[in-house]
Amino acid sequence: MKTKPSMILASESARRKQLLARGGLTFRSIISNATECAPTHLTPAEIAKANAHLKASSVSKKHPEALVIGADTVVALKAKTYGKPRDLQEAFTFLKQLSGKTHEVSTGVCLITQKPSKMRTFAVTTQVGIQPLKDDVIREYLSMINPLDKAGAYAIQEHGEWIIGEIYGSYTNVVGLPMERLKEELNQW
Repeated sequence: MKTKPSMILASESARRKQLLARGGLTFRSIISNATECAPTHLTPAEIAKANAHLKASSVSKKHPEALVIGADTVVALKAKTYGKPRDLQEAFTFLKQLSGKTHEVSTGVCLITQKPSKMRTFAVTTQVGIQPLKDDVIREYLSMINPLDKAGAYAIQEHGEWIIGEIYGSYTNVVGLPMERLKEELNQW
């Protein structure tokens, strides 16, 4: 009987680990040493898939028989992408720019094993509408979360009701891992 390969999440993201655990998956977590890229000729979903591949490949080379999951989330408003803010001032600027607008959150996911050589990469995009925000609301929201480790400087799962107006698509995708699609892909794997 063939045994399932061990599963590794190529991330130390508490949010991604929590989503996988809630999904009933057994895995371990290893941080990837890959350097992320953001080529301007790629769409946000393509950037997210490219970075997910970089992260998963980096870990997979050291654990060739494991099924490695890499993920990357990109927040974008039209042509502008929003990564993790450098400081609180940039976090404030991000939320000010997203205020009253609907933006896209794309999470790229890469599933990879070296032995046997197999890979699947996909992206899920969710539309998120931010309520019109006054400066004092933005400052208070930022005081309640740590925006510096979150693309776009917000977390839908942490007091998201303060700033989120509407969401069209996968909630878990906005958290950092599109669990519905991931489960489908793992079942086909």
